[in-house]
Amino acid sequence: MQFKNPEILYALLLLIIPIIIHLFQLRRFKTVPFTNVQLLQHITIQTRKSSQLKKWLTLFTRLLLLTCIIVAFAQPFLTKTTTFTAKSETVIYLDNSFSMQAKGPNGTLLNTAVQDLLEHLNEDEPITLFTNDRSFLNTSLKAIRNDIIQLTFTSNTLDYEAMLLKGLKSFSTDKSSNKNFVVISDFQKKDDALTFQKDSLVNYSLVQLKPERVANVSIDSLYVSKTTPETIEVTVQLRNQGDPIETLPVSLFQDDQLMAKTAVTVEASAETVFTIPNNQAFKGKITIDDVQLNYDNTLYFNLDTHQSIKVLAINNADAAFLEKLYTANEFDLTLVDVNQLNYNTIIDQNLIILNQLKSIPIGLITTLQAFSEDGGSILTIPSIESNLTSYNQLFDNIILPHYTSQISAEKRITKINFSHPLLNSVFDKKVDNFQYPKVNAFYTFGSNAGNVILSYEDNTPFLIEANKFYVFTAALDETNSNFKNSPLIVPVLYNIGRQSLKLPRLYYTVGSTNTIDINITLPSDAILKLEHGETSLIPQQKTYSHKVQLTTDEYPKAAGIHEVKNKEDVLQHLSYNYDRTESNLSYLTLSDVKNSSKNTSVAAAITDIKSMTNVDELWKWFVIFAIAFLIIEMLILKFLK
Repeated sequence: MQFKNPEILYALLLLIIPIIIHLFQLRRFKTVPFTNVQLLQHITIQTRKSSQLKKWLTLFTRLLLLTCIIVAFAQPFLTKTTTFTAKSETVIYLDNSFSMQAKGPNGTLLNTAVQDLLEHLNEDEPITLFTNDRSFLNTSLKAIRNDIIQLTFTSNTLDYEAMLLKGLKSFSTDKSSNKNFVVISDFQKKDDALTFQKDSLVNYSLVQLKPERVANVSIDSLYVSKTTPETIEVTVQLRNQGDPIETLPVSLFQDDQLMAKTAVTVEASAETVFTIPNNQAFKGKITIDDVQLNYDNTLYFNLDTHQSIKVLAINNADAAFLEKLYTANEFDLTLVDVNQLNYNTIIDQNLIILNQLKSIPIGLITTLQAFSEDGGSILTIPSIESNLTSYNQLFDNIILPHYTSQISAEKRITKINFSHPLLNSVFDKKVDNFQYPKVNAFYTFGSNAGNVILSYEDNTPFLIEANKFYVFTAALDETNSNFKNSPLIVPVLYNIGRQSLKLPRLYYTVGSTNTIDINITLPSDAILKLEHGETSLIPQQKTYSHKVQLTTDEYPKAAGIHEVKNKEDVLQHLSYNYDRTESNLSYLTLSDVKNSSKNTSVAAAITDIKSMTNVDELWKWFVIFAIAFLIIEMLILKFLK
């Protein structure tokens, strides 16, 4: 039992006063003559016994009466907490990610959580509630009822660390308040672990909502598997979590028109192929029928009219290997001798290759600097007899380290930077046992060499990159290196070409950072916008001479095929799909999560919070007892002779 006003209990010391009054007889006796002494002795004895009992009963009831009154004013109460808190804070995290589309006994898991909150949470209780994409701070359920009812699923997700940090920041700094943090989710397995530090100020309550069936079929991805002059074959990859499915319908739409339909058998995974026309714009959509999660039943993609990446190779050596790599179906390759170069053609290119020039003319250096500043890519392959002064003049203008000297020694190219954007999607796993290419002579740099892509066994660089400027440190002709015969040359040079103009892909992922080059010449004040249905937005963009570079990350938020528009002219189509991470229905075992209480329903969690914060006030009982003792005292005084 605890007290709101414990200082009033000092008044119990005043109970000594009635005790003193009862113990000491203060009234003066009066002598009364009486003739029958024998009778007088008998009466005196009886009166003394009766008076003594009545005195102690009166003292006892009066002490209890005063004690109850004093305790009632001290306002006693019972609670589960160790101290009385006048303030209670409740922060609720409600997961509205796509995995909460899974079906529970009362509809989707999100709908179940919302209904339980509306039914069991006190409307006027102060709360803070946040989801993956919205926050309602220091409010009440009554104020946000409509917002909660209208909550929708989102592609935004919070990892567990971010969720915990955001929740804890929502509490006040008042250490005397009773803080409750309720986490409502299906608790999917994520990259980070769910852990709670032991905290005497915060009570963590976890509500894990589970689907009735842990099963889901999703469209995982789509890629071009074969191309002919007339047709393109696209392969659709499906993933299944659950029992094998004998017949799953898969449909291909162009716009909203059904173009093809097939049925596949899906165990853990499956593939199916559709054929679409080549050399024409195609706005496609793949759909399946699955009742568990809806968001991954559709995948959007598009193919716009073919665009070639313009590559200009300025040569002082054989360029046959470049013709094999930069083929006509993707690239528009132009080969020219350095002595026959028309500098005016450089500005129209996407990639310039300096193929083993012995010396770089000063006019070419100036033109390449302007080309680089305008967003162009440059690849430099030195000659075994390079004039280092001219090369270093070019590097000065581009802000690159200098070639210092040439070393004639055999070295193997053994180190690959797998995380560099040029190679991060090339290898399924790290390779360290391939046949290493080698060089017989190479150039060294005088300082740090930008981003190293390939390096020798002693970690000195073979290929570096800085601001879309790629530099080899050795000549690639057969007399100096066998790199042309190495499997590495294909992904390296091919991706340098592909990344010089980031043409739109089949589709992008909502919420990821995507860079797209729109191959068009526009005035510097022109603004491109993305439109999808009634939604229009202006993405981050940078205008160059012959392209506009768009960057999308947080927006757009909706999956679908978006139009890139200059005023009312449609320039390009971009397809966006939701990340498929939420399709993985693997859940945490909450019994392994320490320093928290676990519940299987929102109702149970709210009940626990109420039991933690409810105060059973006892002062009314002590008032009743005081009245009872007053009545008992009156009865004793009246009826006890």
